[in-house]
Amino acid sequence: MAARLVTKLVDACAAAGRASVVLTGGGIGTEVLAELGAAPARDAVDWRQVEIWWGDERFLPTGDPERNETGARSALLDHVDVLAEHVHPMPGPDGPDGDNPEAAADRYAAWLRTAARPEDHGAVPSFDVLMLGIGPEAHVASLFPGLPALYETERTVVAVRGAPKPPPTRLSLTLPAITAAREVWILASGTEKAGAVRLALSGAGPVQVPAAGARGRQRTLFLLDRAAAAQVPVQLGRIASP
Repeated sequence: MAARLVTKLVDACAAAGRASVVLTGGGIGTEVLAELGAAPARDAVDWRQVEIWWGDERFLPTGDPERNETGARSALLDHVDVLAEHVHPMPGPDGPDGDNPEAAADRYAAWLRTAARPEDHGAVPSFDVLMLGIGPEAHVASLFPGLPALYETERTVVAVRGAPKPPPTRLSLTLPAITAAREVWILASGTEKAGAVRLALSGAGPVQVPAAGARGRQRTLFLLDRAAAAQVPVQLGRIASP
């Protein structure tokens, strides 16, 4: 996955002079960034041309070890020549909106809207790569099954309250923002993700299976180890085989 990300960012910078990537947290997301941070191939990327965004964030203060931003900085961003103004973490309660996640979500949506170009599709940039982990119940970003955010059709960023995983308050991109990406990569490792992967590929609706609604405009990739792929329908497995 790290090697694939290097290739994608190099190609995007060569084609357009810039690249944009949406990072994910969790075990697999941070491990991919750590692998990239330790690889000599990372220096093939012109990091000064890369814009960094996040798909979701725990509503915690800057530097909290539970924040996705904290893991990404320590695994990769602190070790490459990325411009500070090109790194766009989601605000926490120590940000300009204080302990108001709805205002913080609106602020992040405004940043995305400002970054969007006329050729982009709507109020967010056309991200070159948007990476997502997947939970055992098929959540992506902080879009958990059945929550009101999954009915959102216009807003690009929402505050999530009452998330079933701690902490309960988070910020998250919505499906309209996710599906504006050129490519969506869903990363999964381990047997506990196999059922969620199967549901995401089964044609289910996104309200109950959020990962089923996470699709890129040009391409969607499920990047899985053997354990996570164990329940992939046979016909899909054959299509995906080398």
